[in-house]
This record gives sequence, C-alpha cells and structure tokens, in this order.
Amino acid sequence: MADWYVYIIETTTGKLYTGISPDPDQRFKKHKEGKGARFFRIHPPKKIVYRELIGSKSDALRRESAIKKMKAPEKRNLIKGENHGI
Repeated sequence: MADWYVYIIETTTGKLYTGISPDPDQRFKKHKEGKGARFFRIHPPKKIVYRELIGSKSDALRRESAIKKMKAPEKRNLIKGENHGI
C-alpha cells in the first residue's frame, strides 16, 4: 500500500490547486502535459508549493477536502508553515 500526499500547486495566474497523489511530482508532470484537471487549461501550473505526507488514500481525501474549504489566505499560511495546529 502506497503512501498518499496532499499537494498544492500554484499556477501562473496565482491560483492555488489542491490535489492528492501517491507521487505528486509525477502528477505535476501530468498536469503540465495538460492531462488531468481541466482547471489547468485556464490556469497553467507553475510549481508545487506544498506537499503533506498523509498515509492512506481515505485520509488524504479528507485532508484535501479540509484544505479546499480554506480561504486563500489560510492556504498561503499553510504553505508558509504557519498552519497554527491545523
């Protein structure tokens, strides 16, 4: 059973995209190739700015959901390491 990660990608337009994958670097390459999320057709991916090792896929999905509910400033604080116990 592979470990899973939650990752955040910053786009060239400054947007943040949150996803999960057992291999965020490989997934980022797919996003750069235009495969996967349609979001990246409008907002091209620039770089992975955050990754968090979670463990199981179900835990990663829960964490992804929690991060997606955050407002942009909260996500930026998470990226900076200012997660304040989140």
